Amino acid sequence: MPLSIFEAILCALNTHPILNVPKSDYTFLDLSIHNSELNNINVASSKDLEAYIFNHIEKNNAKAAFGGYLEHRGIYKRSTYFNEQNPKIERDIHLGLDLWIEANTSVFSPLDGKIHSFKNNTNYGDYGPTIILQHQIDAFGFYSLYGHLSLESIENLKIGAYVKQGQQIASLGTAKVNGDYPPHLHFQIIKDIQDYEGDYPGVSNQLDLEFYKVNCPDPNLLLGLG
Repeated sequence: MPLSIFEAILCALNTHPILNVPKSDYTFLDLSIHNSELNNINVASSKDLEAYIFNHIEKNNAKAAFGGYLEHRGIYKRSTYFNEQNPKIERDIHLGLDLWIEANTSVFSPLDGKIHSFKNNTNYGDYGPTIILQHQIDAFGFYSLYGHLSLESIENLKIGAYVKQGQQIASLGTAKVNGDYPPHLHFQIIKDIQDYEGDYPGVSNQLDLEFYKVNCPDPNLLLGLG
């Protein structure tokens, strides 16, 4: 299927790494319902899931793991924030790219931009501390979201403040503050932010998926991992 104009622009951009990890030091991680290894893991426990993820990274001689775009995941069933009675409206399809690495790891802006908004999203299973940047490439604008950050990451921020490409913007949080997940970055591209501030859906249901696939294309088009 040919790329949209938006996707083609993302592919053409020259970005700074979001984490200080060479592309060759990432390994792919599958957390979908199709990964049979997860049948033996208590995915409702951030501690058990963290042990599985970091063992996977170590076994593959990597420093970080990536994956998750449009994955149909079972891990959201632990939280009523995602789980509703009608399976057609249950949100369990992941819209961002997850980068799994130790807490306190620094996060860098891939492009020039400015701070659109920030917020501590404290629902169980939510993003925790979150930053959204606004980017303008010639006449084309879009947004990038960074979730599961440390509390310190959203202290002393100012909406509208400019951010340079390669500037450290945050660090990763622990399960205590990041929505109760193993440490990782949720990175998401958003074409139209709508009326959201400091938050944007990172998990979709089946009914809304086609809209989100267009509005939130694969972040790996920008990062080029794997």
